[in-house]
Amino acid sequence: MTAVISRSAARPTAGPPGRDVFIDVLRLAGMALVVLQHWSMPVLSFADGRISTGNALSTGGAWAITWISQVMPLVFFAGGAANAISWRSSVRRGGTAPAWLAVRLRRLVWPVLPLAAVWLPLPHLLLAAGMPEQPVVTASRLAGQLLWFLVVYLVAVAVTPPMLRLNMVYGWRVPAVLAAAAVVVDAARFTSGLGVVGFLNVALVWAAVHQLGFLYADGRLGRPWTMAVAGYGLAAALVAFGPYPGSMIGMPGAAVSNMAPPTVALLAVAVGQLGLVLALRGWIVALAAWPGVSRVLVWAAPRMMTVYLWHMSALFLVTSVVVVGLGVSTPQPWTSAWLSGWPHWLLVLALAMCPLLRCFARFETPAQAPPYGGGMARIAVAVTLAAAGLLIFTAFGFVPGPVPVLGAGMILAGLALTWSADRRQPAAQPSTESL
Repeated sequence: MTAVISRSAARPTAGPPGRDVFIDVLRLAGMALVVLQHWSMPVLSFADGRISTGNALSTGGAWAITWISQVMPLVFFAGGAANAISWRSSVRRGGTAPAWLAVRLRRLVWPVLPLAAVWLPLPHLLLAAGMPEQPVVTASRLAGQLLWFLVVYLVAVAVTPPMLRLNMVYGWRVPAVLAAAAVVVDAARFTSGLGVVGFLNVALVWAAVHQLGFLYADGRLGRPWTMAVAGYGLAAALVAFGPYPGSMIGMPGAAVSNMAPPTVALLAVAVGQLGLVLALRGWIVALAAWPGVSRVLVWAAPRMMTVYLWHMSALFLVTSVVVVGLGVSTPQPWTSAWLSGWPHWLLVLALAMCPLLRCFARFETPAQAPPYGGGMARIAVAVTLAAAGLLIFTAFGFVPGPVPVLGAGMILAGLALTWSADRRQPAAQPSTESL
């Protein structure tokens, strides 16, 4: 790790005040690639009232694509940099940690409310209309699974102020310690046979990547080509000689996943990815300055969370019509039929996404609230409730039953705690950052 941290690295330049165009591009490109991967992977067929699913990236050596397409590390890295910039900006304006966290919590969780409002009753309505149970339950579960990201990211946001203080004192040692702890967890996971131990790395791996975003925000992340070679080289060695699969996403039937829970192999790929994008930073910033690209970025930024939350719903809608309704199966992956049909499939999904964007993008901006004037204990409870509710959606989805309703209630309770009419404390103004 010491080889890739440079205190003399130039501080990242920003576009508009308080923003870094490079970070904006990473977040938007990362989310776009997540959607592209989710829309491209499914291999679907329907027979006897059941939908069968496969993964196009499990075919042959297609798993190698995931070393680039698994971009959640870039999203957490960009989030770390954005959180560092946002928190320090709030401090300069006289904001407090509880007030800043209240604003961030609202921005992250508010867009989930319409998703829950639609999906909680939707399975009941579809089953009452005569839809086969198995596809409905499958879609209801998957619609909530993607909220895992918000659970982990919300916790990362909540600990940003103290972790930034550690970053100021210890610098690169913080992600190094987190990475070392992740190695210990993996060793315990694979030697003890207790797979549940590996879930400690949900915190350790993503915290390490988030912490690298702090170093970038400080201008202390250098030697990108060293990062790229070291990261990808270590990942290749771990896959070749260790217990890790080649794919950086979960595959059907695989005994081990590098993603759920995350492993040291995924962390190594994360370092490699960060090295690549940092090496290309100048080119990326120059590209973002082109008028056409700039307009796309400006349009996409306030819709990013909506696309992430609803892109699986668009997939389910198209699948229900094409695969379940018309009985058309997707072609075998990587055949000429699959390759020629792939652009059309993406176009249909994009068209299905358009009305969802039009309806729900407005929820990217939370309802107006008085400045938060409560203490840290109250906002800690709010974060805990919201994260627990999101975790319930992640684990159970929106399947019929009381558990998802409980999750929705916890999220609403967490949001309610961020509303405070006490104006005695200065409020953190809403950040222009989406994440």
